[in-house]
Amino acid sequence: MRLLILGTLSTFNFRHFLITQKEVLMEARTAEMHRQTKETDVTVELNLDGVGKYEIDSGIGFVDHMLTHLSKHSEIDLVVKAKGDLDVDAHHTVEDIAICLGECLLKALDDKRGIARYGHCSLPMEDALANVSVDLSGRASCVYNVEYRTDKIGDFDVECLEEMLRSFANHGKFNLHINVPYGTNSHHIAEAIFKGLGKALGAAVRVRGTEVPSTKGML
Repeated sequence: MRLLILGTLSTFNFRHFLITQKEVLMEARTAEMHRQTKETDVTVELNLDGVGKYEIDSGIGFVDHMLTHLSKHSEIDLVVKAKGDLDVDAHHTVEDIAICLGECLLKALDDKRGIARYGHCSLPMEDALANVSVDLSGRASCVYNVEYRTDKIGDFDVECLEEMLRSFANHGKFNLHINVPYGTNSHHIAEAIFKGLGKALGAAVRVRGTEVPSTKGML
């Protein structure tokens, strides 16, 4: 009996050692990007292994609202600080935030070893349903099948949302498919999209093993 106990303790300690070593060897999956042009000044920081903490100040209330959902539901910690030529419109600011966000994602994923790679969420928001799928393939593609009932949400142009999501996918080099089969309230449609994207992206970046999830051996 004494040998059995010692053996069990030895096995437990060895497993604990392996887990500890894995935690020590695993590098932090974080990134920071700064982009300054004549039109905008944007800084984005993210931590893929966070808990969904966020600090968002884009100067655009509705964009702040959407990015907080993205962070919260993906459990990716996110900091966004932006100043832009909002006297013109929101387009440049939204696009440059998305560029930085995509570049941060790509940098933090590194060689993508061990990630789940794929994520999908079908998310309801009262009258609206958003189906969002992600493949962190290293290839940029955005399919966006969404119809809004209004041109604006408050004073924000809804067409900027497609530009934002397309730029995010392009600079993050991933496949992003967004399909909204129905919805009557524009705010609900947009919120369902960003919550669904958060859930899908959060699933895709999670570490599930040690191998690169591709038969090619790289992504």
